[in-house]
Amino acid sequence: METGLFLSLLGFLWVAAVTPGPNNMLLTTSGANAGFLRSVPLMLGIMLGMQLMLVLVAFGVGSLILLYPALHLSLKIAGSVYLLWLSWKITTAPYEVLDTDSPLSGGKPLPLWQGGLLQLINPKAWLMSLGAVASFSLPGADYRISVLAISAAMLLVNLVAGILWLGFGTVIGRWLNNPQAWKLFNVIMGLLTASCVILVWL
Repeated sequence: METGLFLSLLGFLWVAAVTPGPNNMLLTTSGANAGFLRSVPLMLGIMLGMQLMLVLVAFGVGSLILLYPALHLSLKIAGSVYLLWLSWKITTAPYEVLDTDSPLSGGKPLPLWQGGLLQLINPKAWLMSLGAVASFSLPGADYRISVLAISAAMLLVNLVAGILWLGFGTVIGRWLNNPQAWKLFNVIMGLLTASCVILVWL
């Protein structure tokens, strides 16, 4: 893949990865409630789920979604239900005393597998993968190599964006030192996560 095309790919993926969405709301909430290091498995699950989705899109499943609108509708419904369930979990999370001097302190974050599962029903993630493959893959013999380049670029931008959103949440977590602040933050983040359902249907 030529340097100019790769840089354009990075720009496209960066905008998709760093803008607010279900993944970034979860990472911010997890960073605030559980701390940075305890939230790394969630971030890795999101990254692995995105890589799996890219492979599925690049090698056939993406075309099924485009051909069968009912499948796309099913993904939207499943994604909306899952996001609403996560919103409820975030909003009702019990108060945990945070030791801001310890990077391992805090509540229990979502596990790696839930971060990965979210990608399979996250319409924003599907659109990111479909857009990347449709716009930046190369035809013929260069197809597989271009998919590898897309995969590497996606891994890089998801890592950087994930660290930024987790870090943002961890900084916010330093102010959540009483039950009222904790509850207010979780209600706001739960509502923001629930509002991502609106974006699914636009």
